[in-house]
Amino acid sequence: MTNRWTKFIIVAIIYTLLCVVWTGNLWMLLGLPLIFDHYISRLFYKYVWHYNDEWCERSALYKSIYGWVDAIVWAVVAATLIHLFVFQLYKVPTSSMEKTILIGDYLYVSKVSYGPQVPNTPLAMPFVYNTMPFSTTKKSYSEAIKWDYHRLKGLKPIRRNDVVVFNFPAGDTVLLENQAVTYYDVLREYQATYGKSEGRRRLNKDYTVAARPVDKRENYIKRCVALPNDTLTIIDTEVFINGKPQEEIPTRQYIYFVQTTSPLTTYTFDKLGITEYSGSSPYYYMAMTGEVAEQLRKLPNVAEVVRYNDKQTSLNVFPNDAAYTWTSDNFGPLWIPAKGATVTLTAETLPLYRRIIEQYEGHSLEVRDNGEIVIDGAPATEYTFAMDYYWMMGDNRHNSADSRFWGFVPEDHIVGKASFIAFSSGENGIRWNRLFKKIK
Repeated sequence: MTNRWTKFIIVAIIYTLLCVVWTGNLWMLLGLPLIFDHYISRLFYKYVWHYNDEWCERSALYKSIYGWVDAIVWAVVAATLIHLFVFQLYKVPTSSMEKTILIGDYLYVSKVSYGPQVPNTPLAMPFVYNTMPFSTTKKSYSEAIKWDYHRLKGLKPIRRNDVVVFNFPAGDTVLLENQAVTYYDVLREYQATYGKSEGRRRLNKDYTVAARPVDKRENYIKRCVALPNDTLTIIDTEVFINGKPQEEIPTRQYIYFVQTTSPLTTYTFDKLGITEYSGSSPYYYMAMTGEVAEQLRKLPNVAEVVRYNDKQTSLNVFPNDAAYTWTSDNFGPLWIPAKGATVTLTAETLPLYRRIIEQYEGHSLEVRDNGEIVIDGAPATEYTFAMDYYWMMGDNRHNSADSRFWGFVPEDHIVGKASFIAFSSGENGIRWNRLFKKIK
């Protein structure tokens, strides 16, 4: 191992496998001459870098500064590469996945599981996401260089019921002054009040509207309920995939109406693990699993426990079109697009797939007065999808903003698989029993 040729061969093989074969980028072969020079020819050191060693010998201060800078640079490079291609930590901000995942959980998100994605915007501040520290409007990245979607080979494909972290599809456009809301929801409200064109104009006047590339959209975490080519149906809160009930998830929650003959105590809520509830005796609303609902029914002061079933149609439910009377609990059937599959385009199917065609796959689309659909300037009666799509839903079904409201998740938005809980803290401190718990 002390032989320089041995070192060169080992490093060259590792570099070729990781940076050329894995990425599929032949331009990375240009790195091999640099490796050869570092270990064998030493020309860069002979004509340039030897001055650095001489300055280190002459000045203790320079040597100290150089040592710190060198360590910091290598630490930043290593951490950035690990974050981009190996894993990232994700802090759970909402209760949409309770009881599977809790607010305050820090998840290990594996990017090698499905294959890491090459960043769309490589010019960005390290350790910063989409805005600079202490600012909600100043971008932390530059779009001077933009790379097309490319995903490296992963260990396995996404499987049904995997818990997945992904870039929020509806986060392509944001209101910088109020990023907690979804732009399209607010736009629909404005247009319902002021009309289509006037509503958009007023919204642009009231807020700073900004577009974000895929890799700089907010991260969401949900369970992958349906895969490409699946058909999804929701009947009275129950999910069916290709006509079969979804696999049972013990931690899945729903909202229940509870009627009692006497008040429920805080002790009862704590004992049953019910953390989301409102109301007072005799009527309560609470989120709980099916198992907890059965335990609650057995209490002597509980008269009735009924699961909430949304039957009120709304434009906030996908595909956000008045022609569809779906609700969050009664939905579909809906076919999930698959790469290479072709769908017939009609006035009925277009609302389902229009956003895919225009936003996710980048085509121009218009519907003429005679009802003719035109894509990229040519009449179209069908469309072939360029990517796979997925359907994501939260385990806390009645407290989750998921695909039922904003639709499909494209494959280029997938970040990684939530593997285990690396750390967890709540109101009472560290949750030791959740550390390193596998996510199922």
